[in-house]
Amino acid sequence: MGIAEIAAVAKKAAIQLATVKTGEKNAALTAIANTLKQRCDHITAVNEVDLQTARKNQLPGPLLKRLKFDEGKIEDACAGIEALVELPDPVGRTITATELDEGLKLYKVSCPIGVIGVIFESRPDALVQISTLCLKTGNAVLLKGGSEAEKTNNMLYKIISEISEKAELPPGWLQLLQTRQDVAEMLALDEYIDLIIPRGSNDFVRSIMENTNIPVLGHAAGICHVYVDRDADLEMAIKITVDSKCQYVAACNAAETLLVDQKIAEQFLPRVKVALGKKNVELRGCKKTADVIKVKPATEQDWSTEYLDYIISIKVVAGMDEAIEHINKYGSGHTDTIVTSNKQKADGFMNLVDSANVFVNCSTRFSDGYRYGIGAEVGISTNKIHARGPVGMEGLVIYKWKLIGSGQIVADYSGPTAKLFTHKKLT
Repeated sequence: MGIAEIAAVAKKAAIQLATVKTGEKNAALTAIANTLKQRCDHITAVNEVDLQTARKNQLPGPLLKRLKFDEGKIEDACAGIEALVELPDPVGRTITATELDEGLKLYKVSCPIGVIGVIFESRPDALVQISTLCLKTGNAVLLKGGSEAEKTNNMLYKIISEISEKAELPPGWLQLLQTRQDVAEMLALDEYIDLIIPRGSNDFVRSIMENTNIPVLGHAAGICHVYVDRDADLEMAIKITVDSKCQYVAACNAAETLLVDQKIAEQFLPRVKVALGKKNVELRGCKKTADVIKVKPATEQDWSTEYLDYIISIKVVAGMDEAIEHINKYGSGHTDTIVTSNKQKADGFMNLVDSANVFVNCSTRFSDGYRYGIGAEVGISTNKIHARGPVGMEGLVIYKWKLIGSGQIVADYSGPTAKLFTHKKLT
């Protein structure tokens, strides 16, 4: 079956999946989580084969971390599915209801987007997150994972497909593409596919955006910042900096740049250097940073580099205004945090930093669908339309307008004797 045929099948399945009842979807999701747990040893064994091949092919360290799908990551994936089951069904929800006139009522009702194409690199857990989110939201999905995770992805796809068949879900709602040529063909199928979500490197996402007419939702890079203000609790700032950088360095919400107010640089920088040194983080700094601690010189390119590794760039700034200017110039609109005890500054930072996720006194690593309580996520969006930040269920539904009348015609509402609309909001 060619890609166009696969997409046509998915479109048909999407229409049917939109009407599947909440209980049926939740039962299938529960069965997927249970089966992943039952087959944990088999999944990790297959994943180890992918890892061995990746090591032979000298895959970079950050990508190896993303490729690894061990027992802990399987448990996390299952926890995400279980959280998804507990969430209300986002499909068929009345968003607004308005009486246009007596006997003429307008409803804005949530519905699935339709067919979603998702292309991702390295991470097998992304396959689980994406497919289960699409199931809950009634969307058909075409998935293409990286070749480095081929065996793991095939096994996960097989498990979810088996459960789908047993649950009598519409056949073809979930499809796994195999080659780069499949992706190229998929990007041309705007008559069947409603949305593309790419997950990967900056260059990878840009390439997708430039080669399709289908709307693309995602982020091209995760250049995240921690700004330590002069009014910060320095112990808190150290903890937040270390967690933002080191808790999982290969994540898109890991901090890549540390900005430090010049008023506390001499107190803070030596202490944060020791803390980051314990995690073997390489420090690159501006001249003012180098005047306080020993660092490698930071270049202009460092400020716009997503390391995804144990490297952080440090810049000493005159104050919050310069920090915000730096973030808005070099950041990717993903996640940025300020550490301060000054509420006015905290409010100003959150209002003026132009990012999808803006935090006060907490780690950048919190920008995540599961941590936000919106279920697993298909990715982080830095777009300014439809969905922004972690894209969970709400980002995978759109809406339609339903108008229910009792014989009304527009002619009655036109001309000198036109009837008036009531436009009364209904509860």
